[in-house]
Order: sequence, then C-alpha cells, then structure tokens
Amino acid sequence: MNAKKILTRREMLARCSSGFGLMALQGLMANRSLAYTTRKSHFRPRAKRVILCYMSGGASHLDTFDPKPSLRYLHGKPMPVEILRTQFNNNGNVMASPFEFRQYGQSGIPVSSLFPHVAESVDELAIIRSMTSKVSEHAQGNYAFHTAVPFMGQPAAGAWVSYGLGSENQNLPGFVVLQSGGAAVPHGGVGLFSNGFLPAENQASIIVGDKTPAVRNIQSPETSAAQRVRLDFVKGLDREFVQRIGGNNDIEAAVQNYETAYLMQASVPELCDLRGETAATKKLYGMDSPNGVTAAYGRQALLARRLVERGVRFVELSCLPEKMGGGQAPNPWDQHGNLKNGHSNMARQVDQPIGGLIKDLKVRGLLDDTLVIWGSEFGRTPFSQGTNGRDHNPYGYTIWLAGGGVKGGTIYGATDELGYHVIVNKCDIYDLWATVLHLMGMDHEELTYRHGGRDLRLTDVHGRVIQDVIA
Repeated sequence: MNAKKILTRREMLARCSSGFGLMALQGLMANRSLAYTTRKSHFRPRAKRVILCYMSGGASHLDTFDPKPSLRYLHGKPMPVEILRTQFNNNGNVMASPFEFRQYGQSGIPVSSLFPHVAESVDELAIIRSMTSKVSEHAQGNYAFHTAVPFMGQPAAGAWVSYGLGSENQNLPGFVVLQSGGAAVPHGGVGLFSNGFLPAENQASIIVGDKTPAVRNIQSPETSAAQRVRLDFVKGLDREFVQRIGGNNDIEAAVQNYETAYLMQASVPELCDLRGETAATKKLYGMDSPNGVTAAYGRQALLARRLVERGVRFVELSCLPEKMGGGQAPNPWDQHGNLKNGHSNMARQVDQPIGGLIKDLKVRGLLDDTLVIWGSEFGRTPFSQGTNGRDHNPYGYTIWLAGGGVKGGTIYGATDELGYHVIVNKCDIYDLWATVLHLMGMDHEELTYRHGGRDLRLTDVHGRVIQDVIA
C-alpha cells in the first residue's frame, strides 16, 4: 500500500486557495468597504457622500427661500384664485410673510431673516423653487420624500446609495440617521429609513449622538475575544447553511450586519467623542448656544461632518421637537397656527448648525464632493389657516442643494406670484433623486435590484436629471 503523500505548505496553499494571490483577494473582499466600493460607477462621480437636513413637517417656502412681494399687497384679502382642497379646509385670506427678505452674496439671492447663517453661504446653494408632491399628508409625504413611494416597504434613498456604493469605512454602515436632544422620527416611523427589499445591511443605523451608548444594544456583556469566537462560530454555521441551500442574500446580509455591529462597538464611541474638536469649531456649529435645541442640532451637524470624513455615504439629520413651535414632535415645522413663532423657533434650531456645516465642509475641502440637501415633504399655503398659520401645500415648494458638483448661487424653477403653484420647470421627488444619483456617478435607470420578478429602482419609471443645477 502506497504511503499517503504529505503536502508541503506551498502545495497546500496552491491546491486550497489557488495560491497567495487568491488568499490576498479573499482578505481584501472580507473588508466590507473594499468589497462594496469596487462596484463600478456609471460615470465619474461629482459627489461621494450625501448629508440630508430634513425639515420634517413642511417648512414654508414663502417664509424661507421663495419671497412673494405680491402677498404683501394682497394681505388680508380673499385669494384671487381657486383654493384647492387642503388638509383641514380651515382656509383664511392671503397671508404675507411675517419675515423680511434681503439679498446675499455675489448672486444676490434673497433669503429670509430666518436663515442669516445659511444666507452667508448662499453662493454655494442651488435653490429649486419648483418642487411638487403628489401627497399632502405627513406620513405619506415623508415616505414619498425618502423612498419616492408614499407608503412603507420601499428602500430609502440612503439605502439605495449604500447599496450602490457601499461605505468607505468597514467600521461604520453606509447609511446613518442622527438624533440628539430627544429628536423624534417623523410620522411614518423608522420605515422611512428602511432597506425595503434591498439587503439588510443597507438599512440605516440610528445614532443618538448625546446618549451612551449612542446605538441601542451595541454594547456586549462579553469580552471582545469571547464575542469574536461566538460571532465566528455563528458565521460559520450561517455560511454552511447558505452553501447547502445554494445562496441566500438575507442570511449573507445578516452575517455582514453582525460584523458591522461588532466593529461599531469601538468606532461609534470614538465618533461621538467630540473632545478633540476645537472650541472654535463647536462655536461655529452653535454648540455653545444658550438655546439647547440649537446646541443639540449643532451636535448632529458636527457628527455628520465627522461621519462623511470617515467615509459614510449617506447621513440624515433629525429636527428636534420645539415646545413653543406649535408643531408636533415628529413634524416640528408643522405650524397650522402661530407660524411666525413656530418657524422662528425652528429656524433658530437649525440655521446656525447648517450654516456652520457648509462653512466647515468648505474649509476642510469636503464640500466639493459632499452633497448637502435641505428640504421638506411639502410647502405651505399662501393663505392662512385660521388667522396666523399655514396649511400644507404640495403644489409648489422649495428645496436646496449645496456642494457635490452643484452649481452654486443659482435658482431653478418658479412658483406663481402667490407661491401657490409651480409655473416654471416643475420638479418632483423622482427628479431630485435622479439628480442626486447622477451627481454620485450612478445612472438612476441603471441602479436596479431584482425583486418580485422586476428590476426595481429608486425612481421607478420616472425621473429626469436636473442638468441646470449641475456645475
């Protein structure tokens, strides 16, 4: 009987792993950031990451970035055009903005007195005054903005970006939602940040920047070594099961989630530790403000900068409830009454932090490839609800973009002289996300996922890139 041949180490490596080259490749592909960022962009990206400042509740375009002098002449008079059905149908007369507008920057774009800090960077903004929505209720509007579909179950835009590009940091997820100061999830719930039918690793991770731990259930009672042994054991069982059934994306995504959560245990506390930031930087973001909500939102804005510095693809900030604002906690910009007081309080919360974020990104050279988005689910009516509030207006409202390949100091589209309906360059949420994906190097018609027998995409069968806002 022939003796069994003993393999040399070199022969074993050659037979089992196709040599050192494949071993190196396997090691690289185990690195989440490299595995997912190797997906080829459809064309050269202008932006690498997105920061969404979402003004849940419906910030009034008429009182922020779309001034309408005609409202002053008509103030207190009946609307000169037909009023379409509103959310509450408690419709009053024409209501002029209680806020003054002035021109800023070389572009001379007018901005409300609500946003003096953001106005200092108006030459970085591409203001789209012609957004529309098909829905006028908060939960549906929030879903429509985040997922392009007005009901739950669809992937959020952040999940699509994470799926398409991945995270550049293996220790952090590709999609993060920030909270602080008791910020509430907008109406619709955490499904707004869902991965939907995309792999589970693309779902947002919620980080509460002023709590310890900042991520729920992130801390383990085990030592790191014991946890690593347990995770490797579970991963081995899961992968063996996947091989037996011929592959399963959900199980593979769960394995990846275990790994990301394990790595986040060290990376999240370091991320949220702001002791290394200078006093000047914290002041820039309003973190020294005597107004607690300004300071809390400032913490989110600063954490957003730290996240994009670390390679996170999509970050969303959350507004805080404003006790004096008149809006509900999940929708604090929702002033159906006493709009002057409510919008003043909400702008005081976010203006300095967002203005500071834009300036800080620019100084650090990050604004060139970081896209900042400011917007709501819809706008508000040019006539009052009751005596001093405004109802929901889906027929025309404003959002703005900054950085990331955007043509700053520009205005795109227009509403009528009352600010009621779009009359020039009408846009919708499909157009917005088509443009965002384009700036990030992805063709919105090509970024698809096979589900239910269809190749689905964020923009469904709609959407056009708004070329006029691209530099």
